[in-house]
Amino acid sequence: MTLNDWLPDSYILTLTGFGLLTALVVWLPLVLRKLPLSLPIVCIALGAALFSIPQITFKPLPLAYPQVTERFTEFVVIIALMGAGLKIDRVFRWRDWMVTWRLLAVTMPLGIVTIAGLCAWVLGLPWAIALLLAASLAPTDPVLASDIQVGPPKTGEEDEVRFGLTSEAGLNDGLAFPFVHLAILLATAAAAGEPWLGEWLGYHVFWELAVGVGAGWVIGKVFGWLTFHIPADSKLVQTGDGLIALAATCVSYGLTEVLHSYGFLAVFVTAVTFRGTHRDHDFHHDMHDVTEQIERLAMMVLLLLFGGALVSGLLSAVSWREAAVASAIILVIRPITGLIGLAGLRAERSEKLTLAFFGIRGVGSIYYLAYGLNHVSVADADRLWGLLGLVVLFSVVLHGLTVTPIMRSLDRQQGRDPDRDDPIDSERADHGKVAESRP
Repeated sequence: MTLNDWLPDSYILTLTGFGLLTALVVWLPLVLRKLPLSLPIVCIALGAALFSIPQITFKPLPLAYPQVTERFTEFVVIIALMGAGLKIDRVFRWRDWMVTWRLLAVTMPLGIVTIAGLCAWVLGLPWAIALLLAASLAPTDPVLASDIQVGPPKTGEEDEVRFGLTSEAGLNDGLAFPFVHLAILLATAAAAGEPWLGEWLGYHVFWELAVGVGAGWVIGKVFGWLTFHIPADSKLVQTGDGLIALAATCVSYGLTEVLHSYGFLAVFVTAVTFRGTHRDHDFHHDMHDVTEQIERLAMMVLLLLFGGALVSGLLSAVSWREAAVASAIILVIRPITGLIGLAGLRAERSEKLTLAFFGIRGVGSIYYLAYGLNHVSVADADRLWGLLGLVVLFSVVLHGLTVTPIMRSLDRQQGRDPDRDDPIDSERADHGKVAESRP
């Protein structure tokens, strides 16, 4: 018998690794919840260690697998958007969402313009490519921001900071798309001397935004009626199966994309509308739990691959210029544009500073750059990926190390006990009450 006969094949190793990963998905949040360390940091470190093993020759570089990168990150984002929308307790009213509109209408456009100018001036990128990079890096991320988002449905974990960051991340992943399309049009149609402004405003702005919001609202209403209000014993809530949230996610995204509009925007609108059809029903816990578990598992796989990309040459084209730009995006541009957007908002200074500081970049940025580079040819794409990877790494490390102490300090300032109101404990208590009420 040879040594190869004793070695397990790749399938067995993959199965074992998947089991260990799933165990970490369940266990790590309990270990890290009170530590100044986040789950994404641990995942990236594990991925870097794993892909540093000499026997592992696979290099998970996004430039080598552009379509896989786009589709995988797309899936992770839409699951996160559904989860974010379902757990927002606040009723949708224009005035009550004012912090969201400020971050979307002022902070994000200012961030895109500033980042584009910085990339063109410091890195010497063409304006169209600089705009593509800026549109990819401006939105905050719904996937990696779970520690600063509102708690599960009906847990009361919804102060102005958590609500603002959750709703911003839910909507700006869809609202960044017009700027991505503008960059693609400038790089293709404008370069060829073809008209582009009418197509961008009429199709990519008005049509796709309007249809995305409208389709998301209709689908959310339909799923809400089928789940809670259909006058029959066959309504979906009777199943007790939270997979309905996954069905709503896929239907909303798929149908909206068939209509050539923004699926990201539609999924979040569907989730908020779905939640609003019967806001206080306990079934929202079941749906949220399913989306959260799928999201966490997919996120951990993605971040393991990201860690592997970091040690496989993702940052090989990065110089001090890219490092300076990445630092400015995280430490200067987002905080300043955030404070400008929040100027005049009736909120405590500490709340404004926290909202402005936690502009986490992550999976959404990876998706947008992959999408853009799959639609336009760029000579130095490895340089763009290096800068984006550096921004995501800086964001994950900086925000991951500071989120726990900052949010706990903010809770104490506002008269809340962060230990008593721990989201995991609250969710566990709520589930116990739900379980006792069920036959």
